[in-house]
Amino acid sequence: MPEDNEKTLPKDFDSDYSLPGRFEESNSEYFDVGTGKSKPKNRVILVIAVSFLIVSSGFFLYYFMNQNEIDSHIIQNITNVDPEKKLVNQYGVGEYGSDHAHAAIAVFVDGEQLNFGLPQFQISSRYIHFENHNPYLIHKHATSVPLEMLFASFGMKITQDCIILNYDESVDIKTGRFCNGQDQSLVFYINGEEYHSDISQYVLKHNDRILVSFGDAESIPKHLTYLESLKILDIPKKTPQYSGNEFNV
Repeated sequence: MPEDNEKTLPKDFDSDYSLPGRFEESNSEYFDVGTGKSKPKNRVILVIAVSFLIVSSGFFLYYFMNQNEIDSHIIQNITNVDPEKKLVNQYGVGEYGSDHAHAAIAVFVDGEQLNFGLPQFQISSRYIHFENHNPYLIHKHATSVPLEMLFASFGMKITQDCIILNYDESVDIKTGRFCNGQDQSLVFYINGEEYHSDISQYVLKHNDRILVSFGDAESIPKHLTYLESLKILDIPKKTPQYSGNEFNV
């Protein structure tokens, strides 16, 4: 007698493919496609990761081997920025032509007046400068322009204690330093009154008369008398045009 409990596997046509997932599971491509795609993806990720590590390692190795040279180039690029541009950003200087003022300045070092009529002092900044070989008359052409911009434009620095000539910020050269001492002192006067703050931060006004004196205090009255005798030109009605190399005021 045949056994009643003998089991027979269902034929393929008896399968119910309407059930979710049955058709896909019965298709051999369902497995091949999935397996085939995963390997290239993993390989690409691995290649990218290894490449990144190689590039990063090479960069850091190069940096550590050339650290001093790289750092010096970075510092040089920062310090070589035009001093005038630095000061324009620092003080929020207005557009060229936003102001116009003339003022007289006299700087004495050990009784000798600095001659700002020399070529190296002429039109070195568009915002504030000397021009037409005049040795004392300052021309200012924008708002919020401090005297520091004038001094920096031709390599000069004046602090509350020192006058520094041939000052070059990019290479930190400070030659011709004249500072307060026992027998000599640095003083500032604006319109006949002693000025006790940092003169380089002063924003001049039209008809100002500015004295910077280093040396014997007994010479100051004579320097003030000389400063008062200097002629300050009136402001022209039209703003002068800046051509890049000269002004006509």
